[in-house]
Amino acid sequence: MKRLAIAAGLALLVTAGCTKTTVSTTAASGQINAWTIPHVLRYATDEDISSLNPELSQEQTLQLMSSLTAAWLVKWNHENLPIPEIATEVPTKENGGVSPDGLTITYHIRRGVRWSDGASLNADDVVWTIEHVIMNTANDITSRTGFDLITHIDEPNKYTVILHLSKPYSPFVVVFFSSAGANPAILPKHLLAQYPNINKVSYNALPVGAGPFMYKEWNRNQDVVMVPNPYYWRGQPKLKEVDFEIIPDRNTVFTQLQSHSLDLWTQVPGNYFARMGQLGNSFTYLRQPAYLYNHVDFNVTRPAVSDPIVRRALEYAIDRKALLDKIALGLGVLEEEPAPKMAPYYDPRIAFVPFDIAKANQLLDADGWRRGSDGIREKSGVRLVLDAATSAGSPDVDNMLALIQQWWKQIGVGMEIRRYESSQLFEPYASGGIILNGKWDVSFFAWGDDPIGDFSFLYACDQIPPNGQNDLHWCNHAADEAMHALYSHYDQAQRNADDAMLFTQLARDLPTIVEYGREDVYIYNRDVRGFHPNQVTPFDDFMNVDI
Repeated sequence: MKRLAIAAGLALLVTAGCTKTTVSTTAASGQINAWTIPHVLRYATDEDISSLNPELSQEQTLQLMSSLTAAWLVKWNHENLPIPEIATEVPTKENGGVSPDGLTITYHIRRGVRWSDGASLNADDVVWTIEHVIMNTANDITSRTGFDLITHIDEPNKYTVILHLSKPYSPFVVVFFSSAGANPAILPKHLLAQYPNINKVSYNALPVGAGPFMYKEWNRNQDVVMVPNPYYWRGQPKLKEVDFEIIPDRNTVFTQLQSHSLDLWTQVPGNYFARMGQLGNSFTYLRQPAYLYNHVDFNVTRPAVSDPIVRRALEYAIDRKALLDKIALGLGVLEEEPAPKMAPYYDPRIAFVPFDIAKANQLLDADGWRRGSDGIREKSGVRLVLDAATSAGSPDVDNMLALIQQWWKQIGVGMEIRRYESSQLFEPYASGGIILNGKWDVSFFAWGDDPIGDFSFLYACDQIPPNGQNDLHWCNHAADEAMHALYSHYDQAQRNADDAMLFTQLARDLPTIVEYGREDVYIYNRDVRGFHPNQVTPFDDFMNVDI
């Protein structure tokens, strides 16, 4: 799962996707803050976590920690392009790592890599993780997409893994043990092979990985402490400790910044960024376009929102520009599709739907939805009172929902809001996660895009829970065909055409409304050095971060 979110700064053009990055001009005063703890970085994301095992959680908060600690074949650079980590190179058709027909993928494993407990990491761990963790149906894996195309695996030696597929799968570069998105990591066979499944093992509370940092402790409802991994193959990071402070409430996060108990807040919402002046000169910021979008999801199997005309009326009755201006305070971009404008697969032909209460009422009237004595519309025994699921501890989200409630009331639609802690909202299906179990009509949160434009894990017919993350329960055959066609297209231009078809069908059926594309905003202690997050894996480059 991914994230949510003014002072003038210096605009810089950087190479990461040709995006604009804004940084504060107050960063360099030449004097260290008295409250800075040298080489210890304390950060918050205004969320809690349900697990530290990336196989069992889709939270963006966990993705950040997993970038620092887990074992990945591939990571991502500042241009949002794949770079080898435990693999010695990223497989392509050009280097022979991908066969001409796209059915065979070969990974060469780096020699000398060790787990953070000192044990050797090799091809055995990769093969075992696929066969006995990801494809073990007893495990609460969020999605097996891509891995379910592997027909068999060859391991000619301890440093080579050859995956044979039933059909081409170009998103492998993101999905197969890459740090981008909520993807599974390689797990240590020597620690976990004894268990029939990994759902409740103690390992999940303190995983052993192979990144630059390792977990030292997880103090529930308090913090997660990470320290340098003494066996990391690239050497030692500059930071001596990274502390994730568990603070689910955004007001409390801001208060902790004011009291100098935090050094970094990731993905800062616009209304808090506007208050940055209250932090004085102790902090600076970074602002850049994000591969994230805020959205309204509809569970299309629920009677109240199963009618596309109702969903269209609800879109007309959301003033998205007002949300961007009043709630995000201008931090974001209005767009109709789930793709950021700087992404290679963005389609400028998808027209933006304007705010129009009269049009919304006209649609519902023509569709036979009649107002009752209380003003709520009804048709065939179904009342338009929507059961809404969202996160707790987010005043800006509460303000957003209050506006939407007001607009929807004008068209005869009510909304009963249920707020959940993020750890409960995004838990796996088998653990009763609210979003994946679909006991709601409408939900409000954010998704993060991947670098190549694969949306199948969100919108494909075969990804409806418990088989994946298609919480919309939406199945459109034209869109599905396009998403699966992308699998065989290793050329980005071809993938862009596949996405154009998907975006067209999304705009037609409207199982989801994109409120607006987000901007990444980080507020951090001006003594932090070397922090250069990209848009898809912000914590992948942490070797030279220091304070």
